[in-house]
Amino acid sequence: MATLAAPGLPEIERARERLDGVARVTPVFPSETLSRLAGRPVRLKAENLQRTGSFKVRGAYVKLSSLEPEQRAAGVVAASAGNHGQAVAWAARELGAPARIFMPQDSPMAKVDATRNYGAEVVHAGLTFEETLEAAVAYVDESAGTFVHPYEDPVVIAGQGTIGLELAEQVAELETVVIPIGGGGLASGISLALRAVRPGLRIVGVQAAGTRPGGSGYTIADGVAVKEPGELTMGILGETLDDIVSVDDEQIGEAIVLLAERTKLVVEGAGAVGVAAILGGLAGGSGPALALLSGGNIDASLMVQVMRRGLATHGRYLVLRTRVPDRPGELAKLLELLAAERVNVVEVEHQREAAGVPVGHTGVELTLLTRDPEHCEQLLAQMRGWGYPVERLD
Repeated sequence: MATLAAPGLPEIERARERLDGVARVTPVFPSETLSRLAGRPVRLKAENLQRTGSFKVRGAYVKLSSLEPEQRAAGVVAASAGNHGQAVAWAARELGAPARIFMPQDSPMAKVDATRNYGAEVVHAGLTFEETLEAAVAYVDESAGTFVHPYEDPVVIAGQGTIGLELAEQVAELETVVIPIGGGGLASGISLALRAVRPGLRIVGVQAAGTRPGGSGYTIADGVAVKEPGELTMGILGETLDDIVSVDDEQIGEAIVLLAERTKLVVEGAGAVGVAAILGGLAGGSGPALALLSGGNIDASLMVQVMRRGLATHGRYLVLRTRVPDRPGELAKLLELLAAERVNVVEVEHQREAAGVPVGHTGVELTLLTRDPEHCEQLLAQMRGWGYPVERLD
């Protein structure tokens, strides 16, 4: 890998020609809400609306279309946490090549199913991306297939760099561009393109804190769950980026909720890290900023979890535990009192055998829809005034 050379503007422009009519030119949206919260104009490059739901289709298609026909006929192999695998599977289907995709055992089912639906064979191997990558490389060594690396490949990087050419044409007034970093292929391609056509821009890469040294090793941003960028990409990023920052899962989750609720854009964790960095004041600068929403393939169960957590954080959800006398009509009485306060009860759970519940009483856990943090506090006080002991759980 050390002998690989970074692609230049001519390679990125040729990649754009290959993608003409294949990859979508994704839109750029301004966001009044995010601009207000960040204190600066914020725009969003919606690559989550790309084919297969992420930017990865660009590099995958450019790579596969550059192979000789006999290479494509022998099949392609990839290792992926999800999006790269979907992209390679889609490109392979379009170009008539068999595809075998190695994925971590705990990959989101939305990404696994989509990869299979594009016609690829999925092989689960390893708990981390690094273990999956090792398994895929070992398979390639024993077969005639071509390995399509998710980021340590100049052709793939050139494909991702076409995003940089697009946004340079789409946005005139721009100071800072914020790009997710996992393996570094996306950030490398975009930053190479922008340094060639808009050299004065500030370019910032964003990593998930959980995957950095000393982190927990886990992040909801599975699309950037790589321990460190590759050798080629690190060399490029060291020359092209102004800064690399990190955001934690709480910040990422909040960004996912804001994007869904205020901009009506569904993004996965990796796609939200740029917005999280801008809102957290980590991107630097004070002028117009653009965040790349790199993908939208979030697992439905994770989306529900993140949305509920986000709503609770913003006082829109209240989860509490109380108790009622274990007699007919007592639960209905409590619910009628809440209904009179115009409170929407989302969920009710009985806990007769719960620890700490006195004999003759039933524990009750309630999930309520609320307006804001002040409304939550009013409800808790109201219930105590009615004589119900209340413990807030969220």
